[in-house]
Amino acid sequence: MTSWLLSLPFATSLSLGAIQMPVPPTLWLPFAAVAGVLLDRLLGEVKHWHPLVGFGTLANVIEAWFNRGPMRRVSGLLAWSLAVVPFVALAFWTKRGGLFGWLIDVLLLYMALGGRSLAEHAERVAADLAADDLPAARQHVGWIVSRDTSELDEPSVAKACVESTLENGNDAVFGALFWFMLFGGAGAVLFRLANTLDAMWGYRTQRFLHFGWAAARIDDGLNFVPARLTALSYALFGRTRRALACWRAQAPVWESPNAGPVMAAGAGSLGVALGGAAIYHGQIEARPILGEGRPAQGGDITRALRLMRRSVALWLTIFIIGGIVSA
Repeated sequence: MTSWLLSLPFATSLSLGAIQMPVPPTLWLPFAAVAGVLLDRLLGEVKHWHPLVGFGTLANVIEAWFNRGPMRRVSGLLAWSLAVVPFVALAFWTKRGGLFGWLIDVLLLYMALGGRSLAEHAERVAADLAADDLPAARQHVGWIVSRDTSELDEPSVAKACVESTLENGNDAVFGALFWFMLFGGAGAVLFRLANTLDAMWGYRTQRFLHFGWAAARIDDGLNFVPARLTALSYALFGRTRRALACWRAQAPVWESPNAGPVMAAGAGSLGVALGGAAIYHGQIEARPILGEGRPAQGGDITRALRLMRRSVALWLTIFIIGGIVSA
């Protein structure tokens, strides 16, 4: 690979001190994307002092100050801006040319990704089900979903885990990757912080119905294109015709405009039925059915992870090819 790069007439060099690294400019971001994904796959989330933990603490403080008064939508938008804009601006400001800037991009993307963490949580639930340890499976799936899992039977645990795996294949991985390819590390930071605030404030409860409106709508906007690209790649790596049919028929009736296409296409691709009734915040929600086929099983969790990984690999390959062609 190095000799091929050196042979390109338009190759330039990134430098940090005495370090020279010949790289075509159009491949800087694609290579940074590959490096960030590999770091996430090898290292996983930071075990101590993860930036998102600190951001969540800050968001709670901001919410306590702003979630009051009569104009909750306006105060919610101001709170979102105060929480997100300074960090995105800082990411743009720290962006520099050369190898140093490239390394900053890699680090920011790595911090924004949650692929290995998602896989570890999902694989733990799959292992619990394989060992017939339903109480442990209920507990562990409760770590990655917001529904009540205390009374779930085995198929319901598997269904909840498959749904979370498919949805977070976009939310925790590809969405950040997509915005990274557009705006570098700052794009990944924007997506990850917006998605985090949606997870914290985007509920239709009495507390967040109006205050969390801006967080939910901004996340919907940022996710619109990535979610549909994720759904498309899910369809390509499974039962394509069924996946596309489920996407077309079922996604419009799902409450979330982005989770619907992702999970409908993923469920159709896997040939399983997801959705249905679930308990959220103490109330039963009658959700539409997604996909088509048998109920989800423990083994489908591994299949969903495989679908997610192939999807990420596909788009990384497309990014790299695009960089080569445009050089």
